[in-house]
Amino acid sequence: MESLKQIKATPKTGAECISNDGDQTNYSLLDFWRWSVSDILSNATRGRFAEFIVGTAVGINPLDLRDEWDAYDITSPSGIKIEVKSAAYIQSWNQKAFSKISFSIKKARFWDAINNMRNGAPQRHADVYVLCHLKHQDQNTIDPLKMEQWDFYVLPTIRLDNYTRSQHSITLNSLKKLVEPVAYKDLKMEIEKAYGQQKTPI
Repeated sequence: MESLKQIKATPKTGAECISNDGDQTNYSLLDFWRWSVSDILSNATRGRFAEFIVGTAVGINPLDLRDEWDAYDITSPSGIKIEVKSAAYIQSWNQKAFSKISFSIKKARFWDAINNMRNGAPQRHADVYVLCHLKHQDQNTIDPLKMEQWDFYVLPTIRLDNYTRSQHSITLNSLKKLVEPVAYKDLKMEIEKAYGQQKTPI
């Protein structure tokens, strides 16, 4: 039997409707998006939104759709492979205290979508890591759409490979010992700078 090919998603407008036996319902794809991902403060959605933030900083084309199974999160127009992680003090559930900030930096095996299997030894596949911290601490005014509420920590992957403590996660305090946070407006420049350090380590 011939193996099935990977299905490539195509950009949608949101106007597409759910249909039943050729008859359109009153529900559109935009309704689904509103229903499923309006809470950009929730952990799962915030992670994808952080990837989009970084993508906008480096100038991605939003019609080049996110690949769920790629070995890294973003490829910049200039070819920089970027891994994005996010963390926040405030969550979308009831909290007794702010969440402790920690970012996953563990190595992973590459998913080979063609052969439908994980390949190679665990490693970090990106050139640059961007650790996005939603630092705002007021539940009444928190808004992930406001870039001034974020800090961005940009590291060449080699810095994490040489990190002498945990190779699975890094706390905010440890991260600050490695690099200073930058604002959204400086994110593209810092990513390019980190890429240069990755390619020509000091």
